[in-house]
Amino acid sequence: MKSRSTLATWLGGLDGRRLARVLETRKDAAAAPEPRSVGELADRLQRPGSVALALPRLAQPHLQAAEALAALRAPASRDVLAELLGVADDDTTRELAAVLEVLADHALVWPDGAGKLRMAGPLRQAWDAPLGLDAQLEELLAGTTSDELRGMLAALGVKPPGSKAQRLAALVEHHSDPERILSVVAKAPAVTRKLLEGRAGAGPAGPTRFIMFGSPGPDPEPGARWALDRGLLIQDRHRYGAARMPAEVALALRGPGWHAPFQPVPPPVGWAPVTPREVDREASAAAAAFAAGAASVLSACSKTAPARLKSGGIGARELARIGKAAQADDAVVRLTLETAHAAGLLARDGDHVAPTEAYDAWAEQEPPEQFAVLLQAWRTLPLTPTQARDEDNKALPALAGAPPCSGCLQARHGLLDAAARLPAGQGVRVASDLGPLIAWYRPLADSSPDGPPFAGVIREAELLGVLARGALSALGIHLRTGDAEGLGIECRRLLPSATATARMGADLTAVVTGTPSARLASLLDSVADRETSSTASVWRFSAGSVRRALDAGRTPEDIAADLAAVAAGPLPQPLSYLIADTARGHGRVRLAPASCVLHGDEPALLAEIAAHRKLAKLGLRQLAPTVLISRSPLDTTLDALRAEGYAPVAETTEGTVRIAKARPRRAAAPVPAPRSSRVRGGGRIAATSTAKESATLDPSTLATRLLAAPVTVPEPAPFDGGAPFATDTEEIVAGWAKRLSYSDVRQLAHAIDTGQAITVEYVATSGNRTVRTLSRLDLDPPYLEAWCHLRDAERVFTLSRIHGVMSAASE
Repeated sequence: MKSRSTLATWLGGLDGRRLARVLETRKDAAAAPEPRSVGELADRLQRPGSVALALPRLAQPHLQAAEALAALRAPASRDVLAELLGVADDDTTRELAAVLEVLADHALVWPDGAGKLRMAGPLRQAWDAPLGLDAQLEELLAGTTSDELRGMLAALGVKPPGSKAQRLAALVEHHSDPERILSVVAKAPAVTRKLLEGRAGAGPAGPTRFIMFGSPGPDPEPGARWALDRGLLIQDRHRYGAARMPAEVALALRGPGWHAPFQPVPPPVGWAPVTPREVDREASAAAAAFAAGAASVLSACSKTAPARLKSGGIGARELARIGKAAQADDAVVRLTLETAHAAGLLARDGDHVAPTEAYDAWAEQEPPEQFAVLLQAWRTLPLTPTQARDEDNKALPALAGAPPCSGCLQARHGLLDAAARLPAGQGVRVASDLGPLIAWYRPLADSSPDGPPFAGVIREAELLGVLARGALSALGIHLRTGDAEGLGIECRRLLPSATATARMGADLTAVVTGTPSARLASLLDSVADRETSSTASVWRFSAGSVRRALDAGRTPEDIAADLAAVAAGPLPQPLSYLIADTARGHGRVRLAPASCVLHGDEPALLAEIAAHRKLAKLGLRQLAPTVLISRSPLDTTLDALRAEGYAPVAETTEGTVRIAKARPRRAAAPVPAPRSSRVRGGGRIAATSTAKESATLDPSTLATRLLAAPVTVPEPAPFDGGAPFATDTEEIVAGWAKRLSYSDVRQLAHAIDTGQAITVEYVATSGNRTVRTLSRLDLDPPYLEAWCHLRDAERVFTLSRIHGVMSAASE
């Protein structure tokens, strides 16, 4: 509240010109609704959001002076600030005055009536520990008891006064003298001196994030107890963490020769003389090349809309496709897509990014107007478009919709400011030397994740012709000031108008110098293939490219006439021959869509069918006297013809007559009862015979065979003490299929070994009992993989769930 009232008083004492300058630099505070008084303006200027918007626009010395003033816990006099910053000579004093003037123009630091410098409250909170200094002693001792103060004074050899306030004042007075602090530290143990000196240079320790409940606090660091007893370190009772060092102690330990960093002048860079004509020439070439490339990129997007990734944005594959089609490198493609999207020329359309209606109007404009639209969009882009990889070296998609990056925008503005302040007639020898200058003019800007500082934004400025020969071009001058009218004039001066003619060569090429007009580029793209796109674009004619134009409905006469209209001279004879030869063979074979074909030996009958009014719905078309095609499916056409009394037959794909057999409907076979039962002795015998066996086997024959056979008792199974298993497969199956009898095990193992089909009774995990015929058996204990005829698919069966086995012929 105090800083707000002093700010209002200071603003009220300014003249009209100076107040207008404040309003110009802090436009957000003067936005509608307009403030009605100086007090309301001061209130707006003190808002944290408004201060946060002003900070990124400050240069390095402005932030350094503000941080030093925050460390002094303003208000502080200008002399005290100058002493902390090490300002001694007249030149540096004038530079400090200029820095404070800029801070005052931003209403961040201003003088009060008592000769003190005050600062906005939100600005003071921008630093947790300005200059690495913690709070002052009096603030840190706010929660200390009187007895603790008495102990500290006694340890320092000072007689404690009576009251707490007097003891606090005595301790603060003692620590305000750097000589006294240094004499006390000189008597400290070596471990304590090492701790204090390290803490004085490293800054305050942060609070501990993980707190153990019930713990009284951290154990003091080695040597810290001696410093805590004398007030050189203070244990904060309000947060869990290491002890804090008062600012007075840290400054005393840093020594009288220590000063806060203050760099009022930009860092030196290497200069090289350059003339305005040289700058214009290079800027013109770069701008023309980018304008042509951008037109090609957006034309490629218009023909085939780029697909978006599921995660958003246009991926590397689509970017490479666009670059190949437009003959442009990745940086030009990315820069064009981002600026066009910001200018409203591209927009998301479902899973693709497609040109908008504004693109159609843009494409009809001349290159200078097209370039001006993209250039103004680049100035306000909240990202660095040409940044292709992130900090982890992962590829970044274009048009990913990332959150706005204020630091990227400030990097671009810092580049314009740094280049604008270069000496007249001078440019940097190497463009990368602008990186340190950008960092000085915009310390809070985002630099490149790898490589030289701000390499990405510098490269973009060179591609656009904003930076040429290491100096700011006329385009950049108007772009920096936001002068749209002046920028348009410079674009028309530096960029040539679109070229409406092409030089046709006998080698079947078309060469266009400069930027081709939209009509010329569209014509050449339709009948030729673009090979290069730069300050001069080259198209090549081929039979395939001419055929593409003919496929689009163009006639050879139209193609020749259109090319002759844009040619700088007569059409070369090879090009005329190419168009005529390609047109002569075009369309000799025609393809017609058809669902089925009708043919016969009687032309009159087919003509009658084609003219039948009730068959018109089939979409019949006569290709030859004995051939008709139908747009309706074969069965539909067949039924319609039969309904009208004709007797057609259908053919297979091989040309034979298709025989239609109606399959009678049958119900699903019921699940048979268990085919075996237990008998005394643990064996299993067959209980019933299947219906199919009864139908195919004569009972009399079977009875005769059974009676003639010798009466024998089945041999016991191997697991019942009988003979060993005949094969390894039997032993494996018996080990897993516990519910099968030995005869079932032998039958299943025999089917596996011989590759025969087998029918099993299978109980699924749900309890459903089914009978399935299996073939292509593959044993993989405890599973059996096989082709299931019931499901008509590959299935995996658990051996332990097979409850019975029978021959496949019995199903």
